[in-house]
Amino acid sequence: MDKTKNKNTTNYILFSLFTAFLLVSYIIDFELGERIGENFMIFARDMIAILPPAFVLIGLFDVWVSRETIENNFGNTSGFKKYIYAILLAATTVGGTFVAFPVANSLYHKGANYSSIFTYVTAASLVMIPMSIMEASILGIKFTAIRIGVSLPLVIISSIILGNFFSKIDYKIPQVD
Repeated sequence: MDKTKNKNTTNYILFSLFTAFLLVSYIIDFELGERIGENFMIFARDMIAILPPAFVLIGLFDVWVSRETIENNFGNTSGFKKYIYAILLAATTVGGTFVAFPVANSLYHKGANYSSIFTYVTAASLVMIPMSIMEASILGIKFTAIRIGVSLPLVIISSIILGNFFSKIDYKIPQVD
């Protein structure tokens, strides 16, 4: 309990120092501090726009998708299809890692194995449909196809290696109080 209190106190102190820096920057017209403040506000606005609907969808996913479904499609006995499903789920994930990590946590607690979770999280940053469409329109379909075609096998291979390592050492994600 003491550790958590100290960590929270440290977080509050750091945030207070950051806020004080921004306020002083605006008062003395310090351009770098003002730009940092503007970028922070843009980032905060984007998070506020993305996170509430994303967490509602994550909650619905957690409630509506049964443990058996996850175990059958993302678990140890699901074979290679778990990687295909992880990539397809990742492609439809909007919100980047803000959403990918809570979904990965839900997958873990419903029985998905590590390699499918690693594939999902990594693919969520590589193959999001809106990002891929924008990339193809700017850099060309050929470039996008080559990037995805080269990246995804490497993602799957590294996920298998990491998943086997985590299973071999019998790693369990610690519970957060």
